[in-house]
Amino acid sequence: MKDGVNGVALGVFIFFFLAVTVMGFLAARWRRADNEHSLDEWGLGGRSFGTWITWFLLGGDLYTAYTFVAVPAAIYAAGASGFFAVPYTILVYPLIFTFLPRLWSVSHRHGYVTTSDFVRGRFGSKGLSLAVALTGILATMPYIALQLVGIQAVLDVMGVGGGENTNWFVKDLPLLIAFGVLAAYTYSSGLRAPALIAFVKDALIYIVIAVAIIYIPIKLGGFDDVFAKAGHAFAQVNPVTGKPRGALAPSEATQWTYATLALGSALALFMYPHSITATLSSRSREVIRRNTTILPLYSLMLGLLALLGFMAIAAGVKVKNGQLAIPQLFENMFPDWFAGVAFAAIGIGALVPAAIMSIAAANLFTRNIYKDFIKPNATAAEETRVSKIVSLLVKVGALVFVLTMDKTVAINFQLLGGIWILQTFPALVGGLFTRWFHRWALLAGWAVGMVYGTLAAYGVASPTQSHFGGSAKEIPGIGQIGYIGLTAFVLNVVVTVVLTFVLKALKAPEGIDETKPEDYTADAGDPGVQVELPPATAGTSH
Repeated sequence: MKDGVNGVALGVFIFFFLAVTVMGFLAARWRRADNEHSLDEWGLGGRSFGTWITWFLLGGDLYTAYTFVAVPAAIYAAGASGFFAVPYTILVYPLIFTFLPRLWSVSHRHGYVTTSDFVRGRFGSKGLSLAVALTGILATMPYIALQLVGIQAVLDVMGVGGGENTNWFVKDLPLLIAFGVLAAYTYSSGLRAPALIAFVKDALIYIVIAVAIIYIPIKLGGFDDVFAKAGHAFAQVNPVTGKPRGALAPSEATQWTYATLALGSALALFMYPHSITATLSSRSREVIRRNTTILPLYSLMLGLLALLGFMAIAAGVKVKNGQLAIPQLFENMFPDWFAGVAFAAIGIGALVPAAIMSIAAANLFTRNIYKDFIKPNATAAEETRVSKIVSLLVKVGALVFVLTMDKTVAINFQLLGGIWILQTFPALVGGLFTRWFHRWALLAGWAVGMVYGTLAAYGVASPTQSHFGGSAKEIPGIGQIGYIGLTAFVLNVVVTVVLTFVLKALKAPEGIDETKPEDYTADAGDPGVQVELPPATAGTSH
């Protein structure tokens, strides 16, 4: 690690940061609508984005700074088991091709802004809608925190903020500035800001990965040497666990964990509110279908990105915190100016998803808590104002989380968030294809999945902590170690199906479905499709 502040890298980082800050504020004038005081405009960009804007926005949304840092960090720490992120992002796109266009159509027809809007409209249940909304908010908060962790990792490697003994305010001042800028332009421009900045973010990431995958192996003697050194390092026995550090390929004993984690993560990815927010911002059903065919390009990028974990080992990078491995690799291997470009890619890669996540969480609170339970007669302008304020509060909460708690706590809660968000799958995806499930059964299944997943994760220990030490545990009845979230999901579905049979036999009252079959295949411009809500009713369900 270089001593002091890397002035050249910091200068390049600041240049790009200032550039995207200006873009963030200018985005308020980009595609400006006649009526800006509605969640359709502030929270969904007017539902006007075409194929390429949506592609960059979804890419910026799903492939975050934490992805940039954590996926190769997992490879650096344990080997090929960290590659689970690659197959899960491959599995997810055929999956979403089947249901995202249906969600877009029905949401466009009825003016739904969130997944909870759809659940309430489909099943006529505010209780189920509230459960989905709270789960989304809880799962999103630590995700935002981890984006700030990504920025902090880059700042630490550049030497900004001083050492551990530095006054806390001075040490955290750069992060506070970054947070303040993010909060300001998100409040001002809404979803248009991350949509515009995503172009810069994704371009930088593709450039950095393209250079890294060629330049670094050449400096290290080629991929043969990289894999040989990584294999030797993984073969070393960890004195804490008494087992090898990792492996270049997943062992037979870990295959269940690997497969269930990949499948469960694929099912969960588009349950996150920010994924749906980016999806609903597109202008047509066909835009969604096209995006599911070109988004796998990001999976290719992710596979190359993961290889950086092996390169960090081969380059002799030694860090106590694995999240610093890749920033430190860039610091050691790249010229200072290009290290600044790489750090900017990670930093901007945090700003884009953090903005979208805070908007998504704010929309959930406004539409499905504030409007449904606190002020049902809220106007469109009031909804927008509340969402803007809540988006700030969400970011403040994430910042406090990062500054006051150990970083491993944020990671553990993000893993727990993945387990939680998967439990909304039956209500959302099930509801898109069938009305058979009973609303009370879905709520009971959700509760069982949440309780089991939380308790199971609480009972997982690691060499460094007693609870929430991982997301894998023995699968009941099978005896193999698997992803807790997928096990909880199976329990959720079983309870939902069994109780649906019981409740229907008892003729328990079902909610009113406000949707129609033709709503699920409607496109922009079709008769009855809501393209832009009039000011008096904007942001409400019909």
